[in-house]
Amino acid sequence: MDAETGETADTSGVRRSFPIGGDLPVGRLGFGTGGLVGPGYWGSRHDDPERAVALLRRAVKRGVTLIDTADNYGPDVAEELVARALHPYPQGLVVATKGGVVRTGPDVWHIAGRPEQLRAMCEASLRRLRTETIDLYQLHRLDPEVPMADQLGALQELQQQGKIRHIGLDSVDEQELAQAQKLVPIASVQNRYNLLDRASEGVLERCEEQGTAFLPWFPLGHGALTGDAGATLAAVAARHGATTGQIALAWLLHRSPVLLPTPGTGSPAHLDQNLAASDVALTEADLTRLDALADRDAG
Repeated sequence: MDAETGETADTSGVRRSFPIGGDLPVGRLGFGTGGLVGPGYWGSRHDDPERAVALLRRAVKRGVTLIDTADNYGPDVAEELVARALHPYPQGLVVATKGGVVRTGPDVWHIAGRPEQLRAMCEASLRRLRTETIDLYQLHRLDPEVPMADQLGALQELQQQGKIRHIGLDSVDEQELAQAQKLVPIASVQNRYNLLDRASEGVLERCEEQGTAFLPWFPLGHGALTGDAGATLAAVAARHGATTGQIALAWLLHRSPVLLPTPGTGSPAHLDQNLAASDVALTEADLTRLDALADRDAG
């Protein structure tokens, strides 16, 4: 363990944990709850909610210490499942949620970033999660119709009231992140980032410089790893006796110590596969081949 950061590393040199906000150490491979709700993030995925409850409990039993959810997953469904499965929350478990988006149907949503809306959303999440303080509350989208200072100011007020411990952002560029960091401490960023999609490389670099957690969404690329990229990935996977998904997650863990992937699933077997990715020790040759995939895809 690093005495200054509290991070731990395995024999391959890959950091196993990261302290969100400097004081919330979590295992770097978390669990996202988007896979527990229906298509388009609408309704429930399973007719029997006990299946989702069992999956959440299995994740924590397997060592997951970061649960990533959002109020609009369902809507409300995912947060309610988290509380049903895991409350009272065990010591060391960090639950992150998001607000600032209102979902009105499958894949239908709009941004709602007025201070009164954000306060109401946070209060509702507190009730659903059955907690007095949300460990990490992430602004799901910046509202272009509302000054950033007003949006983050509302979250900072909630933080001062003890209802939020740390503030995060979702889907921001480098300039927005820099501007936000001048207004309030930002503990995390959640942008799309995976083996092929590295449009947020500049944001990742700033997170590394600032010690800010980066939670990549769509960490497996949602089936985009095909063609030449898929063949390369399959070759690396075969050498390690792993799945291509495990290699994609292992690459993220090797890529940067601030990357905290939170893949979601509704399957216990797939959950176990994802968590096993932390045991894959990629070589320098593997990383060179995988790093080149984004360039090849762009070309």
